[in-house]
Amino acid sequence: MSQPLATTPSLQDVTESIIFPPGDIYSDEPPLESDLHREQIDLLIRLIKWWWRDRQDFYATGNLTIYFSPKQKKSAEFRGPDFFVVLDTEKKDRKSWVVWQENGKYPNVIIEMLSDSTASVDKGLKKQIYQNTFRTPDYFWFDPNNLEFQGFHIVDGQYQELAPTELGWLWSQQLDMYLGVESGKLRFFTPDGHLVILPEEEANQQLQQANQQLQQTNQQLQQANQQLEQERQRAAILAERLRAAGIDPEQIF
Repeated sequence: MSQPLATTPSLQDVTESIIFPPGDIYSDEPPLESDLHREQIDLLIRLIKWWWRDRQDFYATGNLTIYFSPKQKKSAEFRGPDFFVVLDTEKKDRKSWVVWQENGKYPNVIIEMLSDSTASVDKGLKKQIYQNTFRTPDYFWFDPNNLEFQGFHIVDGQYQELAPTELGWLWSQQLDMYLGVESGKLRFFTPDGHLVILPEEEANQQLQQANQQLQQTNQQLQQANQQLEQERQRAAILAERLRAAGIDPEQIF
């Protein structure tokens, strides 16, 4: 009697048999290297959120764990990027980025802040993970201490180094913006070269412009007062000369 043929489990059967870790996982990141690193990360997050304040289709954060392996919640050789942006996703707060709960999405842009203890990993292992596993199109690193700045874009599956502009800026295709160093900080610049600024910076600029206009008005007022004083002095001299000639200045008009 022939034996019944063994059935091959379908992909759906296999998938349903896997017990995925819960998606509501807290981030598990080490402390940042210094105040410089923390301030730089916060600055980038605030800038991109303010610049895209009317958009609801992105997620930007920093120093947050990315969980990308259902079998191993967190790779022993990997921790979350210092700054990353995911496009075409829901704009909401998260405890961490869990790839299998986010439709398989990985970051579109990653920026790592170099330090003495992390530079070799950021330039080596992490770069390989971002290229080969994440397939993150744009990857940059920046050292807040010595201002080392470099960027890469994936071409045919491999990171190709980006060529800087004359100002040392690097273009991010994903953000549709330049990144460059301004006053010792990594900042964003619009395609036409304008610095992306925070609301308080804009308010400060407006205050400076108002102060400049006030100074110009004061200068013009001073010049007008000087001219008025000169005219008064001329009138006084003329009146004195008329009196010396026996003419009463009050009787002329």
